[in-house]
Amino acid sequence: MPELAVSALPEAAFGGLVEGVPTAELVAAAEDLRAAFDQAGGLLVLRGLLDLAPGDLVQLASLFGPEVENIRQTLTAERFFHPDHPCVMKLANTPPVSHPPPPAAPRLAGGGLDVRHPQQTNWHTDQSYRRPPPDVTLLYGRICPPADQGQTLFADCTAAFAALEEAEQARLQSLSALHAPRWIGRTPEDVRAGRPPHPLLPHQYPQPQPLVRVHPSTGRPALYICQAEQMDCLEGPIPSLGAGPDSAGAALLERLLCHATQPSFVYTHAWQAGDLVIADNRCLLHCATWYDAETHAREMWRATVMGRPGAEYAGEPKSWLPKPGQDIMQGMDHA
Repeated sequence: MPELAVSALPEAAFGGLVEGVPTAELVAAAEDLRAAFDQAGGLLVLRGLLDLAPGDLVQLASLFGPEVENIRQTLTAERFFHPDHPCVMKLANTPPVSHPPPPAAPRLAGGGLDVRHPQQTNWHTDQSYRRPPPDVTLLYGRICPPADQGQTLFADCTAAFAALEEAEQARLQSLSALHAPRWIGRTPEDVRAGRPPHPLLPHQYPQPQPLVRVHPSTGRPALYICQAEQMDCLEGPIPSLGAGPDSAGAALLERLLCHATQPSFVYTHAWQAGDLVIADNRCLLHCATWYDAETHAREMWRATVMGRPGAEYAGEPKSWLPKPGQDIMQGMDHA
């Protein structure tokens, strides 16, 4: 078949766009697709896949790693399960999912979207509270609000790391941070309010991650950070720099988030129905934005790929799977 045509994303310093290529041709061009993904900094937008079925999404996901995650084996609440495929998560503001949008962020002086942290409150990488963390997220827009609402933001953490002074790069590479899901009671709000953390089974504990990850395919270092709400702010977020939401580690995390979400590092994706966005969790942050959920329906499907996290995780068992005899306590997973 002809070489896959990939163009640059408009108004973005990274990312690639593939338009009007049917699923079967994308699968046939798997090698080209993976190469384009790495060359584009871990972000591809496939446009025009209007009739994608859950099985098609999983087939495309399988091109990017050895395992497409079974959502039913994770700490994800049952209402997010897609009824037709165990490897597809359904994100919608309609019942039974009833997943609300994040709060509206302040607008810029000219009325535009302010992409920066902390104006946007949802910057994260998927399921960083697991070891090994997932590699790639595929997000499919089935029903989308108007393009000026409900955008998804992506921040290039490879470029953000490269822009730091060499001395700071070296310092960050020696640090690790403690990641945790919101629902276990270790967010800054929980700690400041004096709420006791939830009792946890071993497979639900926070997980340490390097502050800088080296991408296993490209060899390029990238910041690996999340908003404080997806960190353990009781014992972290950076344990070697003290504990708590007012620690030196928390201040460093805030500064890095502000740095990585500068507009020069961020692509704003305005959704069209039939868009499939493929994003590399190992080197990108992403962030959902507000939309008018009272007026507009929104339905997204998500598949998660894992199995190539890098040498640091070699041979590790999946931290989120219970040992025999343990029960899975369902939590909340945010996208």
